[in-house]
Amino acid sequence: MKFFVDTAEIQDIRDLHDLGMVDGVTTNPSLIAKSGRDILEVIKEICDLVDGPVSAEVVATDAAAMITEGRKLLEIAPNIAVKVPLTWDGLKACKVLTDDGHMVNVTLCFSANQAILAAKAGATFISPFIGRLDDINLDGLDLIEDIRTIYDNYCYETQILAASIRSVNHISDCGKIGADVITAPAAVIKAMANHVLTDKGLAGFLKDAEKAGIKIV
Repeated sequence: MKFFVDTAEIQDIRDLHDLGMVDGVTTNPSLIAKSGRDILEVIKEICDLVDGPVSAEVVATDAAAMITEGRKLLEIAPNIAVKVPLTWDGLKACKVLTDDGHMVNVTLCFSANQAILAAKAGATFISPFIGRLDDINLDGLDLIEDIRTIYDNYCYETQILAASIRSVNHISDCGKIGADVITAPAAVIKAMANHVLTDKGLAGFLKDAEKAGIKIV
């Protein structure tokens, strides 16, 4: 399973990248606004750091304008994946851009039917939002499982990019279901290393080492 970092903060990306934990990056207008930087400038810096796909989202809502914005974003770097919303116009833009040989991430997916349409339109990635479904008392992981089953049944090449990840359990559950990619904030990815028994065991080892006067150097 590939790890994408869902952020526009360069230092967060760099910290994980140095450990080999970054296969790509996803951004959106909200994350760019939070960074307080120019969208083209920050996307360029991310692309210079990361070899894998970097999702950069359009802000237009009609197909023609999405295509124009997408082509502008594609000028930044060859590893740009243009991010479009899962609307009918977004699907039109997806089809044009993928037919031209570019990566497209179709985002804001909340149903298996939407995921089928994205695959038919040639999407490179489909981004189902787990956490936002959980917020309205639906199980976002059920959607990941439904899409995985359908895509496997018909050999769709679109990769399932599980988004709106809220917890470390979301990540491991997506791995068990078979999501191709997860995208999560850096803090959630780093939290995967945490376990109360690891902390307890380490505290015990250190206490015993101090008592015995053990020193390595």
